[in-house]
Amino acid sequence: MFGFGIGEMLVILVIVLIIFGAGRLPELGEGLGRGIRNFRKATSEPDSIDVTPPNPANPANPDDPSSTGEPGGESGGRSTPES
Repeated sequence: MFGFGIGEMLVILVIVLIIFGAGRLPELGEGLGRGIRNFRKATSEPDSIDVTPPNPANPANPDDPSSTGEPGGESGGRSTPES
């Protein structure tokens, strides 16, 4: 497919062994596998971002006075530090 045969793969493996050492190869393989797994998961999952606007007539939590259905609540989006 890419023109890599057994000889080319062995040369690449020897170069990687020289550069990183035998002790780090499992860590590199684990990181590469985790990255591929996360990429596949990200490309196969639907977007989890909900872009529908909130309904101002029906706030998210009617018992909470700061929940007015608008982002930021009553404080105008500013947060006050807690003591």
